[in-house]
This record gives sequence, structure tokens and C-alpha cells, in this order.
Amino acid sequence: MLTFGSVCSGIEASQLAFSSFGFNQQWSSEIAEFPSKVLEHHYSTIPNVGDMTNIPKLILDKKIDAPDLFCGGTPCQAFSLAGWKNGLADKRGQLTITFIEIANAIDKIRAKEKKSSSIILWENVEGVLNDKTNAFGNFIAGLAGYDNEIKVSKWSKSGYLEGPDRNVAWRVIDAKYFGLPQQRKRLYVLAGGKNFRPDHVLFEFDKKNILKYIKSTSQSSQISSNNLFQEAFNLKASSSERIFYKNGYKFEVFREYTDCLYAAYGTKWNGNAAAYNGSLYIAQNDRIRRLTPLECERLMGFPDNYTLVNGNSDTNRFQAIGNSWAVPVVKWICEKIVSHLKNNSEKKLIEWDKSVRKTDNNQKANLFLLDGVSLINQNLYLNTSAIPNKPTEGDLKNIVETEDIPEKFYLSAQACKGILRRKNERDLKMNQQLEKLMMEISLQIEKVQVA
Repeated sequence: MLTFGSVCSGIEASQLAFSSFGFNQQWSSEIAEFPSKVLEHHYSTIPNVGDMTNIPKLILDKKIDAPDLFCGGTPCQAFSLAGWKNGLADKRGQLTITFIEIANAIDKIRAKEKKSSSIILWENVEGVLNDKTNAFGNFIAGLAGYDNEIKVSKWSKSGYLEGPDRNVAWRVIDAKYFGLPQQRKRLYVLAGGKNFRPDHVLFEFDKKNILKYIKSTSQSSQISSNNLFQEAFNLKASSSERIFYKNGYKFEVFREYTDCLYAAYGTKWNGNAAAYNGSLYIAQNDRIRRLTPLECERLMGFPDNYTLVNGNSDTNRFQAIGNSWAVPVVKWICEKIVSHLKNNSEKKLIEWDKSVRKTDNNQKANLFLLDGVSLINQNLYLNTSAIPNKPTEGDLKNIVETEDIPEKFYLSAQACKGILRRKNERDLKMNQQLEKLMMEISLQIEKVQVA
């Protein structure tokens, strides 16, 4: 049974993902009030140690255990690795620095206990790869054990780094291909000691080019671009019709999957892209409404009413869910970690790195910038794309709830009229079916005025 600890724990998607594989959580770290209530409700026996900046000392003083796996998703503001190594404070990236300090403290204790280095999992938005201050180059260099940042002209969406202390792999993965009808691309960084190969966990090997195969199959079958993979893998296809019935209610969706669910969805839903492309709206009995907290839980892979705890509000629930991890993706990573640990000593690793050119960098490190699918020999492809080798399609029909939807989630005629007015004033594009339905609803104002 492997152990783990988490920081920026939120509502603990990692616990839901890891526990199904027998992982035992030793501690969490969360300071926000509502997520802490969720943790207390579901995991009252697991200590929430609070402020993560105290964790390095707690570990070194052996007041909390040094687990087999350490995970979290810290904000990745700019910071200087060189400044950190020289003892200079940099508040902008303090939590990222602390994350590395925690990993180092864990491994220091584990070395004294004659245990292998911990496995480290870090999640963030893919935009960190484009940060102008090279936050990502500082972060992976710090994890790998370098004293200074690693510089390249542009970071790729996947890659592998061998460092003096740790090996590090990363890959942008889209939750849309893991059974959730939500386009949610996130960067996952996996690291471990020199005897651990995170690339053989995050990356996949196949006899076919998964991207080319999906594209060719979709073109030959003339299926929609939103479902590029459904027929290629004989998955249960979503209905091409956007209108369906469930428990006697008529539903209409405006896309076959939603945009990325964001933390502010509970308060900012009528003035952003979601208000115009329809991705975070549904129509129930010809009335447009937002998704409910329960539907958002399902959209992220959480159990129903997981965030329905004492003292909650809808805004609390939306924020906590939107800030969390997509559970099926983390579960997939965990499954591959377990498989790799089990088979590492028995199975010969594929030497893909001998078929791919190294990337020049200022540290002269063994660095490989990858993206998409690479042919590594005549019969084998390396897949580091956002799509796994065996994608699974989600269905919005399974997301929607039907009865007792509070009135506050429905868009009033006045709200529809305001969205349409802003759309025209700013000359914005809008989902045609959504616009048509909003116009019909907004006309109710004029009918009332005439009456």
C-alpha cells in the first residue's frame, strides 16, 4: 500500500483517484474555508496540516510522515531559482518554491529511512508553458536538482528532463478524452528519483499513430470534428442531435462538450465566452439555464453531491469544483504509476530517447521537447499528445439532472436580452441555436409590455 500527501488539496480529487488503488493518504494541506469543510466532511481522519509553508519543517522534524507520493497544484507565478538558491525571498513564486522544498524534505527523510525517492505529481494550466518569466523552466530545473533555470526558446506541451537528483516528465492532457464531456487541458508534471522513469508513465507507445488514425477515420466516416474519435474506437457515440429527452424533460445542448469549467462560473456566467458559444448552458423545456453544482461535479468526475456539506453555498461549490482536478485523468495517471512500479523490474524499458533528438539548453541537460506523436522505429510510435491511446467519450446526457432545478439557475428574459445586446454592441459571434432561443425568450418582455 503506497502512501501520499497533498498540498493545495482543495476538495481532494487526488484522494478519490488514488484510494481506488489502495493508496493511503497521510496528510492534506488546505487553508481555504469551504474546501476545508469538504475535507473535514469526507476525510475527518486525515490531518489537514493547513499552511503548506510549514510542511518542510514538519517533515524534517518527523511530525508528519514522508509519503511515497507527493502531489499538488500550486500557483506558478514568476520566481527566480537562482534567487531561491541564494536565500533571497521571492513572494511571487513562494508556493512554487515551497512545493520544491517539500519534495526535497520528503526525500531527505526517506533517504535516512533507506527508502526510495518519492514520486511527485504537479498539475497546472497549460499557459504556464508560455510564461514570459520562464516559470516552468525554473520549476522543472528545481525539481530535477539544478541550481539555475533551464532556458529554451519555447517550451513544448510534453517533454522529458534528466537531472542530477530527479527525472522529470510532463504532458498536457485533455479531460475530454477521459469520459468527461468537458474540454479541459491541463499540464501534468511527474517526477521521481534516478531509478524512476516518469516518461514511461505519462507517455504511451502504440503500433499506430493515434492522431493520424483518428483524423483519417473521421474524414472517411464524415463524422463531426467534435467527435473525431468516437467511431475510430467504436465508442458509444453521442447523438448527433442536440435535442434529447430525459425523465420526461426536453433538453437541448449547444455543443457536444463544454468549455473548461472555471472557478468563477457561479458569479461570472453572462459576460464571457460561455455566454456566446453556449458551452456552459443547457436548455430545459426550452428555457436556458446554467449548469447546477451537481452537474458540475459530474462534469469533473466527482460523486453526486460531493460538495453538498454543511455551510455550503452554490458559489462555494462552483469555485471549489472549478479549481479542482479532473478525477478520471488523475485516476489514469495513478493506474499507470502502479503498473510502472509493478513491472519496472521485470519489463525492459523502451529506449525511445535514442530515436529522438535532444534539445539544446543552457544547462546542457538531457532534455527532450516533444509534442504530439513521434515515430521511434518502424513499428512503434511514441504518443505524448493530449489524447491517450484509448480515448473515452463522455456524454452530456449523463451530466444533466432533471427535477427540482432552482429558478435562480434559469436565464430570465431580461438576462437574455442583455446578453444579446452586448453581443450586437461588440459584434461578437454567437452559437446560432443559442441566439435563436435567447431571442425567443427575450421577446417575452415585449409581449408582457404589449399586454
